[in-house]
Amino acid sequence: MRHAVAVLAIAGLAAAGLVHAQDGPYRFSKEIAIGGEGGWDYLSVDPAAHRLYVSHAAKVVVIDTQANKVVGEITDTPGVHGFAIAADLGRGFSSNGRENKVSIVDLKTLKTLQKVDTGENPDAILYEPSKKEVYAFNGRGKSATVIDAQSGKVVTTIPLEGKPESGQADSKAGKVFVNIEDVSEVVEIDAKALAVKAHWPLKPCESPSGMAIDRKHHRLLIGCENKMAAVMDNTNGKVVTTVPIGEGVDANGFDPGTGLGYSSNGKDGTLTVIREETPDRFTVAETVPTRKGARTMALDEKTHTVYLVTAQFGPAPAATAEQPRPRPTILPDTFTILVVSR
Repeated sequence: MRHAVAVLAIAGLAAAGLVHAQDGPYRFSKEIAIGGEGGWDYLSVDPAAHRLYVSHAAKVVVIDTQANKVVGEITDTPGVHGFAIAADLGRGFSSNGRENKVSIVDLKTLKTLQKVDTGENPDAILYEPSKKEVYAFNGRGKSATVIDAQSGKVVTTIPLEGKPESGQADSKAGKVFVNIEDVSEVVEIDAKALAVKAHWPLKPCESPSGMAIDRKHHRLLIGCENKMAAVMDNTNGKVVTTVPIGEGVDANGFDPGTGLGYSSNGKDGTLTVIREETPDRFTVAETVPTRKGARTMALDEKTHTVYLVTAQFGPAPAATAEQPRPRPTILPDTFTILVVSR
């Protein structure tokens, strides 16, 4: 009788649209080989266009997420870190760390329209849609270059008093938030005044890198070097809780459709899936094996699919005065996308 009741209950939930096949655990589902040589950093997804943009050495690789194949490249982006998408303008913006510029790209043709000067070593980059502005966060420049996404002109440069990492925009609140890695804090920027409004300490989080946002509940999910994710109330800067994650996080995601957060951990090769039980209670839902080196990720909020990138590695070169802790060498033609889905 209990079995029959359970079956009827599940059937009722399915009829109401509350049970779906994709609600099971996350698993590695496929791999998209890219090959070539060189390193990488951020990935970004355009869900409506079914496009994944992946930084790779001096170019951005463009992948069709329905066909799971490479469909193009954006070239001449030396030392590219990230790619911000302004779908409403049909434009994309790459942060070219080695030349201290942002490339403005036509998303249809993948051709560069112009380049814009930034501060030193632009790294993370985001698009703020309400004002149609792009924020390039300059790592060595310790600043944010704000660019008019339509005209391509620099609006202003905002000093940040530290090394910025990932950021997020909350257009409804008129705020932009960015991690400051070397001082372990979050900076709140007033998007209207284009000025720093607050500095919020992240203790016990150390060396924050990735950042995701739950705009509905005003929460930031921030990946930290000391194997935890800090959850911050972005209305007042209070750290409300922390969650254990894997080692080597460099990116985070949050899916408003499922209430799940993500941490890509490159040193131990895992993806930590985090459930938002309440705005002040976050728990580890599962730990998904990926591969070592898969430290950055992007989330398709439409399909709830997570994309990570890694490669195979050889031994590290000998240490030098300039490089006391050299990274392992990346083996040619092993660069690949890992697809993790439910």
